Amino acid sequence: MPSVATKGLSLESLTSIFPLTFPVPTPTTHPDLISPNDLHREEDLLRNPSSYRAWWTAITNTREAFNALQKTEREPDLPAEVIVLLGPLATPLARKSLQRLTYIYEAALVQFPGSFKLWKSYLQMRMSYVLGKLVMKKKSGGKKKFPDMKDALEEERGDLEQWEGGLDGIVGWEEWKALVATFERALMWLPKLPRLWLMYLSIFNHPFCPPLISHTHARRTYDRALRTLPPSLHSRIWVRYLLWSESKGGSTTVATYRRYLAVDPSVTEHYTSLLLSPTNSEPRPLEAAKLLLALARKASRGEYMSPEGKSPYQILGDFLDIVEQFSEDVGLDVDETVKSNNAVTKAVPEASEVADAAVESASVDGQLMRFAGGAVGVTADGKPARPYDEDEDPISPRKLNIELIVRKDGLHVYKDQAGRLWTGLATYWIKRGEFDRAKATFEAGIASVLTIRDFTQIFDAYAEFTESLISAMMESLAEPDEDENEEDAKETEKELDTKMKEFEDLMDRRPFLVNDVLIRRNPNDVQEWEKRIALWGDDDEKVAETYTKALETIHPRKATANLHRLYVNFAKYYEEGGTNGQAESDLDSARKILEKGTKVNFKAVEDLAEVWCEWAEMEIRQENYDESIRVMQRAAAVPKNSKINYHDHALPVQARLFKSLKLWSFYVDLEESIGTVESAKNVYDKILELRIANAQIIINYAAFLEENKYFEDSFRVYERGVELFTFPVSFEIWNIYLSKFVKRYGGSKLERARDLFEQALEKCPPKSCKPLFLMYAQLEEDHGLAKRAMSIYDRATQVVADGEKFEMFSIYIAKATANYGLPATRPIYERALEVLPDRQTAEMCLRFAALERKLGEIDRARSIYAHASQFCDPRVNPQFWSEWNSFEIETGSEDTFREMLRIKRSVQAQFNTEASYLAAQTIAARQGATLEDEDNSQPDPMAAAERQANGTKGPAFVAAKLSETTEEVVPPSQANADEIHISDEEDI
Repeated sequence: MPSVATKGLSLESLTSIFPLTFPVPTPTTHPDLISPNDLHREEDLLRNPSSYRAWWTAITNTREAFNALQKTEREPDLPAEVIVLLGPLATPLARKSLQRLTYIYEAALVQFPGSFKLWKSYLQMRMSYVLGKLVMKKKSGGKKKFPDMKDALEEERGDLEQWEGGLDGIVGWEEWKALVATFERALMWLPKLPRLWLMYLSIFNHPFCPPLISHTHARRTYDRALRTLPPSLHSRIWVRYLLWSESKGGSTTVATYRRYLAVDPSVTEHYTSLLLSPTNSEPRPLEAAKLLLALARKASRGEYMSPEGKSPYQILGDFLDIVEQFSEDVGLDVDETVKSNNAVTKAVPEASEVADAAVESASVDGQLMRFAGGAVGVTADGKPARPYDEDEDPISPRKLNIELIVRKDGLHVYKDQAGRLWTGLATYWIKRGEFDRAKATFEAGIASVLTIRDFTQIFDAYAEFTESLISAMMESLAEPDEDENEEDAKETEKELDTKMKEFEDLMDRRPFLVNDVLIRRNPNDVQEWEKRIALWGDDDEKVAETYTKALETIHPRKATANLHRLYVNFAKYYEEGGTNGQAESDLDSARKILEKGTKVNFKAVEDLAEVWCEWAEMEIRQENYDESIRVMQRAAAVPKNSKINYHDHALPVQARLFKSLKLWSFYVDLEESIGTVESAKNVYDKILELRIANAQIIINYAAFLEENKYFEDSFRVYERGVELFTFPVSFEIWNIYLSKFVKRYGGSKLERARDLFEQALEKCPPKSCKPLFLMYAQLEEDHGLAKRAMSIYDRATQVVADGEKFEMFSIYIAKATANYGLPATRPIYERALEVLPDRQTAEMCLRFAALERKLGEIDRARSIYAHASQFCDPRVNPQFWSEWNSFEIETGSEDTFREMLRIKRSVQAQFNTEASYLAAQTIAARQGATLEDEDNSQPDPMAAAERQANGTKGPAFVAAKLSETTEEVVPPSQANADEIHISDEEDI
């Protein structure tokens, strides 16, 4: 080795330092390798060459000795740029230590060539002197199971080795080459150990690695690693291989990823992002588009699941993004697209033949035949492989038919995302400058979408595209080109006028286009067809055409509500002479439309009945009265089998029309208006025979007969009505019937009237019988006997509902008073007190007591008050106690007053519950006063006496001893001349 003085080291003489380790230094070639201190070690190793411990101890001692010397060595006296180039070998001590360690490691490996520990330590030592100091990264947790390749690439990218310093690849080329040779020798002895391969591969990522090593040699080394190691360990090599290829870029990345995708397509999306990366000098959009298209198709078939969590539609969206961004590189032009579409159209009838050919034998005499396309075989699950598709082959240079792909893989599969797909296809043509094709695409999209969201998306993009075109033309006219002549400018102006007119037409068409979308979504939507007709305004030709198309398109059984209105309105359109009434009335066409409407099987019978009624009304408006009658006779014709169920939807509506009450109601109104009495009666009788009449029909029929002086016939109709219906419907009929009968005959047919009332009351429920009893009793009062009237009132108090008994007793008492006087009402009051509920009993007691006071029966009145007191809480019903208090002041004595107070206290104790107190508080709040105000609101002296008797506001009870109370001074103005003087000493 040439000797170079450290002081005189220059850039030109740096390369003369190397090689340091090739050939392997020995004491013969490098006398300074062994010092006198090392003789003992060498003798020991010569005596025990097969002792691994002796060799390992010698290596460890030598390494530690040189590490100690290195700490005491001074910084090399070299320029900074030289130190950077030499890296770890910048000092003579480092170079000497490398040679001595190399010598002893090589000697040990002669004895133990298969020792992994020895090779690993040796290689790490050589790497440290060439690559520099390894930066150790802190990691948390243990080693996890190898993840999917996508995650493994992210993790490995963060775990790649990093070094500080390092030997320059040009200056230290010989040393780099010696390191690679050492690795090759190690792998010759231990080819199946992945750790050695990973250490070897790691040097290719070093920034100072010479290009001759880090490119072709590195690729071949990765390939040898994959060939040598078992398949279970390939994933550890591939993750490094892919990252290395990404760092190299270009064709290296493409070739590496293509090889890996053949066995694992999970990183295809990552690969496509690399192909289109901004840092990629040679983007491959066609290959990326084909890869994403293949993934989208596989995902839609369930054969692929995106590691990034993307749905098949999202992958197809990524494909569209590439198509829009690289339209020239990915897709065919217009002529080629049309040609391809025609070829596909012609091939459709031959699809069955192609399918049959696909299952033909693929081999002859056991030899596989392959004429063109991809390989023939089976998939991983044993199913036959899909036919070769050049659109999915990333190697094929043929461009894609974007229109066919968007329609086949997009619009036919993702119908709910039509807006995005159509706009993407149109954008593709716009980017290629094919504006007419883009416009046709927008129009096709608008004409096919089924949702307002998709329509809005396409329409907005269409409008924006048109506006941008107009803006560009206006800018070109504002800043004319010097080379542009006047004819070109006029041509541009003419084209600009055309584009602006198209844009205005597009804006005017928007309501019609929206309506088209809604009708396409549901062709049976009657309301949308009506809106369509309204959009045409006064254009009679378009209105008639829309009506005709609507009636041809709508399926009656699937139509929305009011389908019959289309027929009616269409007929009115002809009847009124068009939308603005300027044309002549065409009744024949109107009749034909209504005739056609009567044959339609509507969902509801009432719709068909409405058509017939509107037809008759049209004839009436035209004063064809006989024709209107004939129309209704046709509609109301009763078939031989009249037992058809009106609600049987299995039958057509024409078979159930004769039971439509709406139809018969209009028919009978028509007969009443323009027919005869007999004809109207016949129609009413027919309604009753069909048993479809309601209470209103009965009442109308009877009123009609009464108007025409057929009184007995009207009464018979009422009787038929009450037979047909039960309560509560028949109550109204009875009420009208009885009032009409009494008004007509009065007392002349009293027995018959009584019999009718008894029939009515026989089945009448309690909640409805009160008006009938009052009418019955009034009849007896006016034309019969008062005794019978009183008995009717008495029956009523027993029969009517509980909520009406109080009022019924009040009426009964009033009538008894008028007929027999006040004393006769006592039994009625007594029975009322037994029957009425507690709340109403108290009020009836007050009335009863008032009666006794009028009759002078003071004791009876007092007993009635005492009886009623058990139902009246003093805090809830203060009116009762106030009235009793006034009664005792006027008519009572000291003893009776005390008794009243005692009863009041006991009742208050009885009602002394939380619910009662809350009820009292609510009543007090409504009256705007508190309970204390009620106690202090008595204006008379007896109130003061009562407060004295009650004492404090504590609980009411009878005291065990006498208590003295001070006499309350009453102002003279409030003194009562007739007051009862109560002793100062009361027994409370």
